Amino acid sequence: MSAWEDLELLLDSPSSLTVTSNARGTVKDKANFKPEDDVAALRKAIEGLGTTEKTLIDVLTQRSNAQRQLIGTAYQKATGRTLVADLEGDTHGDFEDLLVALVTPPAAYDCHEVMKAIKGSGTTESTLTEIFASRSNRQIKAMTDVYLKETGRLMSHDLKSEVSGDYCKALLILAEGKRDESTNVDTAKAKAEAKALYEAGEKKWGTDEDKFIDILCHRSVPQLRQTLIEYKNISKKTLQESIESEMSGDLEELLVAVVKCVKNAPAYFAERLFKAMKGAGTTESTLTRILVSRSEIDLMDIKEEYKKLFGYTLNCRLESEVSGSYGETLKKLCGQDG
Repeated sequence: MSAWEDLELLLDSPSSLTVTSNARGTVKDKANFKPEDDVAALRKAIEGLGTTEKTLIDVLTQRSNAQRQLIGTAYQKATGRTLVADLEGDTHGDFEDLLVALVTPPAAYDCHEVMKAIKGSGTTESTLTEIFASRSNRQIKAMTDVYLKETGRLMSHDLKSEVSGDYCKALLILAEGKRDESTNVDTAKAKAEAKALYEAGEKKWGTDEDKFIDILCHRSVPQLRQTLIEYKNISKKTLQESIESEMSGDLEELLVAVVKCVKNAPAYFAERLFKAMKGAGTTESTLTRILVSRSEIDLMDIKEEYKKLFGYTLNCRLESEVSGSYGETLKKLCGQDG
């Protein structure tokens, strides 16, 4: 996609690896918030004859996650039941999954998505790749803390038993949550490491994957942006193109995802959303995860990149691809176009 090759994006686009505020989110704290009023509305919607889904959607998409946690606490105090349990009892399918995601703390939600990805007979590497390529150290630490608390095991231990090879090596480094987060850029180091990557890949017979893993999984986002520029100067290819020609499989997907998140994280998520709605079926789990997890971080930027990359709005695509209460909830999370 030509937008990925736009070198100017390297310098001025935000990255989810460092974003912590909700300035570019579509969901913000509701003013004059009173959890007891929301609890009363939710109880009426859930306990009445038939569930009033519109109320559930309006309340849960128009409050920040922190406010939803306060609602959950007040709900349990008032009813003796958890809000999650009542939502699971009264809704079903993708709509249920989406509402439960909304009332789950972000770290716990990421943790549960990792658990689902490694549970059962097969592993969903694409989910692991998306999460670990795009989260900050703080987000990864919070997620792994929840994992340990809920399972009594280290997340890295379980990942190691589910994935293998160089993909496992790279994923475990990212799962340590120890990426350099300095904002300083060492241009000389970027030039040297771009040269090292060139010599470990294109210039070499066979690829030294360890060199790519070490640099891409440890260096700070600003440093890697400079390295990407220096690489293009040496190679006349982008680093992404080089990875795609030198590697294959899950490792290629992971390192390309890291590069895309470094260059322009919202564009990476926009592309993920596009692919989730492309073809015969829609991957609802991907739509739910991205729209919920980015709604307070950079969903406004993701919407802008989506329009830029694909020529129509994300809301427009959702309109044609998802329906019912599930579709309504996603569209509410996205906010208005424009």
